Amino acid sequence: MNKLTLPLKKFLPILEWLPRYRKSYLPGDISAGLTVGIMLIPQGMAYAMLAGVAPIHGLYAVTIPLLLYAVFGTSRQLAVGPDAIISMLTAAGIASLRASKADEYLLYVLTLTLMVGGIRLLMGLFRLGFVVNFLSRPVINGFTAAAAIVIGLSQVKYLLRIDLAQTGHIQDMVLALAANLGEIHWPTLVVGLIGILAIVGGKKVHPFFPSLLVAVVLGTATVWVFGLNKYGIEIVGDIPGGFPVVSLPSFELGLWRQMFPLALTIALVGYAQSIAIAKAIQARHKNYAIDANQELVALGMANLGAAFFNGFPVAGGFSRSAVNDKAGANTAISSIISAGLILLTLAFFTQLFFYLPLAILAAVILAAIVTLIDFTEPRTLWRKDPSDFAMWLAAFIATLALGIEIGILSGMGLSLLMVIYKASRPHMAQLGRVPGTSIYRNIRRFDNLETRQDLLMFRLDGPLYFANIDYVKSHLDHWIFEGRGKITSVIFNMESVTSMDSTGVNALEGWMTEWRNQGIDLYVTAAKGPVRDVLMRWELMEKIGVEHVFMDDHTAVAYITNRLDKEKLNQHTSYSTQSNIRKEH
Repeated sequence: MNKLTLPLKKFLPILEWLPRYRKSYLPGDISAGLTVGIMLIPQGMAYAMLAGVAPIHGLYAVTIPLLLYAVFGTSRQLAVGPDAIISMLTAAGIASLRASKADEYLLYVLTLTLMVGGIRLLMGLFRLGFVVNFLSRPVINGFTAAAAIVIGLSQVKYLLRIDLAQTGHIQDMVLALAANLGEIHWPTLVVGLIGILAIVGGKKVHPFFPSLLVAVVLGTATVWVFGLNKYGIEIVGDIPGGFPVVSLPSFELGLWRQMFPLALTIALVGYAQSIAIAKAIQARHKNYAIDANQELVALGMANLGAAFFNGFPVAGGFSRSAVNDKAGANTAISSIISAGLILLTLAFFTQLFFYLPLAILAAVILAAIVTLIDFTEPRTLWRKDPSDFAMWLAAFIATLALGIEIGILSGMGLSLLMVIYKASRPHMAQLGRVPGTSIYRNIRRFDNLETRQDLLMFRLDGPLYFANIDYVKSHLDHWIFEGRGKITSVIFNMESVTSMDSTGVNALEGWMTEWRNQGIDLYVTAAKGPVRDVLMRWELMEKIGVEHVFMDDHTAVAYITNRLDKEKLNQHTSYSTQSNIRKEH
């Protein structure tokens, strides 16, 4: 086998699954590809409008990116394309740059897309997929629920045909809406409501019913037949035909510096959403594996493709991926078929959308975002995890009041602070013996455990490092104070200590010195290999004393019990210590 084969297959997963493609996969892939392609046409145009660019760019964003993801992606059902939240983030972020004309706005969008793709690609190549773990589920859900409300209000101007300023702050939206209620264009509202009813009703008929396309066809036909555009109903108008053409983003460093926070936000949010969807679908199939870092590479390449072919930021979408899976997609061939259908539309059928009302595209977005609001999540968190509910609420309020971009950034910061807070307050347990056994358990969780006044035995569940030293020491001081001067031995059960840094080592040495000055001896039990390596590397094992390091708690207690019994010491009683276990190489 060629030495390059395995690395190449890892970087280009299509080389792994395509040679094994079976004829039996084709019917499902064709069915799913056509279904999702039909779904993506109105969805792409609607999300383009949400992102602030012409509808045609939504079709561009679901061609080249789909093809690139099929080549580089590891999920076989994930459908890549525009997304409501990412489109809204794009519009909110680009609006702050105050583009003077449409071409300049598009240039900013293409540049943002290039940066999103570059960030994801580099993160994937450097295996930094773990960074997205700092976006906790409560933060994502709180942000998503608030963003859905902001997105919905942003579409009201198309549904009512009233003039509302572009803003991402809910308070500004509500005030502007209240001030313009007298300007509602009722025919536009009727068309939009018919579109929403067609979409919602169609989904109830059958999961695969092309309700989005039906709404588009009905809305377009109604305006065309009755000439409603002459009565003030706004339509899409001319859509240029032909395949996507090459575009060039800006490479101005000053612009990149301005856009970097926005690009990083979109890169992380889109990836978090995409990997969650991909893993959820993969869990149902279990005939292939998801590589999180390769997914970053694939999504990065998809966005680079969008940047150079007149698209805008893309990610995996929940609804279309679910439809792709349920429609029978077996491989990424379904995505290639979807892209092919959209390319045919671009080549021959764009003029069919001339009379498509903007109110229908708004209806497509409104029907989609309703599914983004999870009403059960906050109630469940309120009952079962108040701290996570607080994070959900903070992300929700920040997104509503401060805007989508600041909302997600503050949510990420809050998640990171919560990680630090929890890491600085590890669980600690005082241990006692289960009567008649050699088993020791937490005295707060088990009744009738045997404890001794002269012995403090405790377990630390987590690393001993710079962030939690003070917290651990305060607990130990409290427990020793409760002993009223009777404690002569401390047993540190380290079975749950995962690691120690230099601060932890120095602190432990300081505690040992302090306790021995008070006539209290230190013993260590059940330390893991990596922790023992640290103790030996810093020569703390010698300072603790080889006879003070044991395999288990019961042996340590037996040693302490018998240490002053000279008769038993003369009988050379032996104990299983850990100090002589060899270091792992």
